[in-house]
Amino acid sequence: MSEKTIRLAIDCMGGDHGLPVTLPAAVKFAQQHTDTTCLLVGDQPSIEQQLRELPKLERDWYEIIHAEEIVDMDDSVEVALRRKKKSSMRLAAQAVKDKHADACISAGNTGAWVAISRYVLKTLDGISRPAIATSIPNQNGGATIMLDLGANVDCSAEHLLQFAMLGSALASIVDGHEQPTVGLLNIGEEVIKGNEVVKQAAELLRNSGLNFFGNVEGDDLCRGTVNVMVCDGFVGNVVLKSLEGLAKMVAKMLREEFTRDIPSMVAGVVAKPVLNRLSGRVDNRQYNGAALLGLRGVVIKSHGSADSHAFGYALQRARDAVHSGLLAGTTQAIAQIQERLRQAQMLDQLPLATGTDTTS
Repeated sequence: MSEKTIRLAIDCMGGDHGLPVTLPAAVKFAQQHTDTTCLLVGDQPSIEQQLRELPKLERDWYEIIHAEEIVDMDDSVEVALRRKKKSSMRLAAQAVKDKHADACISAGNTGAWVAISRYVLKTLDGISRPAIATSIPNQNGGATIMLDLGANVDCSAEHLLQFAMLGSALASIVDGHEQPTVGLLNIGEEVIKGNEVVKQAAELLRNSGLNFFGNVEGDDLCRGTVNVMVCDGFVGNVVLKSLEGLAKMVAKMLREEFTRDIPSMVAGVVAKPVLNRLSGRVDNRQYNGAALLGLRGVVIKSHGSADSHAFGYALQRARDAVHSGLLAGTTQAIAQIQERLRQAQMLDQLPLATGTDTTS
């Protein structure tokens, strides 16, 4: 991909802030990556006005795709999918389908973005539902891929197996793990723990050919016990939001304690270099940009409240996914896993050898 210009379709209107966040992030990103062109999807007059107030680049780095409609953050899936067919969100996904863009990014309504992307791009063969996956920093200095984070509230065991396949492919292609370890999020490590869906999913994973570690618990996420952690979208979203809330609470407590009195303020000055390094390691903005896996195109979901710094990381995620060949790699990985599953099923159906000579 190094010799090819990478084209990113950006839903400029989506998210809590829209243009004041997406366009500055796009300009800065284009300055840093001369191999990338941005397709700015949204209201053209508003985009042009905003661009006049931003730094000029020495190359043609963007193209504007005019969109007449905007999917609001509180729009229902039905409104976004059926009534707003000319929205910036819809046209960004369509650009990928039409091969006009290599990836699309939105900070808008998550439910709408999942539904529109799935409707426009369709799922890969063997995948019935897409899943949202992101990397969460762990204490080993790396990150754990977790999915699903909200695209699918109710899941079957087969869906969880598919999520494991997608997460394993992502960890292998993007993070470079040859045989990523996969853990199934549960209320205990024991085989007998969990509801029926989780127990059935564990059985499928044990026979999948994936590098299945087994059941893992919530604290294993930050420990970095496995490369990939799988759960349904309800649980995953709760875990993600809880971690975000915890990080904000700890940061607030530290600020309060280091400004409580004069000695604390002095200690804060001394500890500032350490605190800055810690802040950099746990800054959730640098992990912004979740991949919507399982679709026939690269789709990235940014946090709705992202600032321009965080949105820039979502753009980086999209570029990295295209550069690493995520879509082709995922398709190939899924085909290989499915073949292993078929072979395992065929072996299970063979009659058992008894060691008795039945010839006459």
